[in-house]
Amino acid sequence: MTITIDTYPTLGEAASAMRTGSQFLGGGTMVVRGLNFASPDFDKVIRSTDSALSEIRPEGNGIKLGAGVTMARLMQASGAEFLEPVARAVGGPAVRNMATIGGNLFVCSPFGDFGVALLALDALVQMSDGQMLPIEDFYRQRENLRGLVSAVIIPRSAHGAFRFRKVVRTKPKGAAVVTIAAHLPGGNRISGARIALGAMGSTPLRAKDAERALEGGSLDAHTVQRVCEMCCNGLNPQDDSIASAWYRREVAPVHLRRLLLGEES
Repeated sequence: MTITIDTYPTLGEAASAMRTGSQFLGGGTMVVRGLNFASPDFDKVIRSTDSALSEIRPEGNGIKLGAGVTMARLMQASGAEFLEPVARAVGGPAVRNMATIGGNLFVCSPFGDFGVALLALDALVQMSDGQMLPIEDFYRQRENLRGLVSAVIIPRSAHGAFRFRKVVRTKPKGAAVVTIAAHLPGGNRISGARIALGAMGSTPLRAKDAERALEGGSLDAHTVQRVCEMCCNGLNPQDDSIASAWYRREVAPVHLRRLLLGEES
């Protein structure tokens, strides 16, 4: 099968060239695998040299990350230190040198660890046409969206309020049994908590009952226990080669409790 590769100087031009049977090439961790195995799903690869895709810059009280920023680069970025553990959790060194923020939004469970963090951080997804989508809306609409992702915007600094944990069977770079991210603003009394879990559905999902149980409370053992009892409500983990749905439901509350109480895994 012949594969055509077209390169465009701007993301807008690349987005206009997308059609059925084409794939956008960012870092290539998934698309190149499809090429290597002669995937019948596409016969055209589109890429862009738009410099905006690799930008990392302040945005209001937060930070804007171009969709083409790699995990390896993000690990070294000034002002994004709180995201370093998340970027480090994505594969091994070779994968992190290729894997991009935008690409991570489209991989399927049990991958997509960075998207779990973005969901907990209430990130905005900027599309190539300028449209801004709250990340929860993005995941709901992902299969039907037109255009390309140009950037993600984390609207406020999360230093000191953000926690992340990835549970794997094979360290250091296995696929997730479950990924957990929590944004816990408010200090002694939590206000506006966000708890997101990966590998507990087809996309990252918020544990909204758990968030409500934590609202206005503190991270004491009693409150945390109540939060953990509710963390799987409304979630839909699947059986796969990494873990069963039953096992994921069993371990997610255990690791959420450890994360909230600051315990080692």
